[in-house]
Amino acid sequence: MATNTSYFTERSRKCTQKIREILKELPDFMYDYFVGIENNTSELTRLNYAYDMRTFFHYLMNGTNIFHDKSSVFELEVSDLNRIKSTHIERYLSYLSSYEDEEGNQKVNTERGKARKLASVRSMFKYFYRHNLLDADVASKVPTPKLHDKSIIRLEVDEVAKFIDTAESGYGLEGHAKTYHEHTKVRDVALVTLLLGTGMRISECVGLNVGDIDFSTNGLKITRKGGNQTILYFSDEVKVALVDWLNERNSNPNLVNEDALFISLQNKRISPRAVQKLVKKYAGITTPLKHITPHKLRSTYGTNLYRETGDIYIVADVLGHKDVNTTKKHYAAISEDMRRNVADKVKLREP
Repeated sequence: MATNTSYFTERSRKCTQKIREILKELPDFMYDYFVGIENNTSELTRLNYAYDMRTFFHYLMNGTNIFHDKSSVFELEVSDLNRIKSTHIERYLSYLSSYEDEEGNQKVNTERGKARKLASVRSMFKYFYRHNLLDADVASKVPTPKLHDKSIIRLEVDEVAKFIDTAESGYGLEGHAKTYHEHTKVRDVALVTLLLGTGMRISECVGLNVGDIDFSTNGLKITRKGGNQTILYFSDEVKVALVDWLNERNSNPNLVNEDALFISLQNKRISPRAVQKLVKKYAGITTPLKHITPHKLRSTYGTNLYRETGDIYIVADVLGHKDVNTTKKHYAAISEDMRRNVADKVKLREP
């Protein structure tokens, strides 16, 4: 099987380029921070940190008088961070509820968005404190916003079948969507069947190359978060959908030099955004009251796999979770079923 690293290499390059652009808007010492965390974080993580740090320093310079003697963020030195107290960070979290970003756009954050941005601030303070460049790690004293459990949305068994049927038939589509469907239905069926039949992440899906599939073992090579590669196995039902798509794909003379498994109408590798849109399109017809995303298809697979196997560790391994608690937390009915299964295990009186 061929490697699909070219997609992830290009994604890494773009992330690195964007990080460097954002660094131009931050104090000079932040360059040392991003170099320092490079070996322990992915490019996507660092890019999110960069966005968060831009917001944080924008707030410090424009929403407080902490650095009243500095005319711009570029005059800041790492020692100036000692002026920041935990109360300033708490006020920053309050500010994140509703604010105007650097480009004048209105932004809001739920507790989860605030928690992520706080994690970014904590990472920065921890780094400079550990390198003896700060007097104290004040960010560590700020409590994480209380996170309320989200209702877990997934497709039921009958909805899964209806979802795939809709992708196949195009029933309910109108106008341009109906016209485009005639050109994409085989691809779309293969794509959603693969997502629902393996639980892979959207990045793992769009990163697949044709050479990553081995039909002799019903296996495919994917690149996980963090860059690790592994083999996922799929059912004969998924195999049929993939073979149908490959037969159509291989008949396109414009794809001779294109390695990507799933391609757009422009004969290029399909983007994560395009996958999100096509899932939303079919879900809007199938289950209009549910907000179904590619990740919800992953949740659907994880829940169904647990119900078939009863083994939370198998589910965690197949989904690529390093911590089984992540699996319990994010996949509907798993914890509930586990509690139900032990309900009659403790006997109060002998019969």
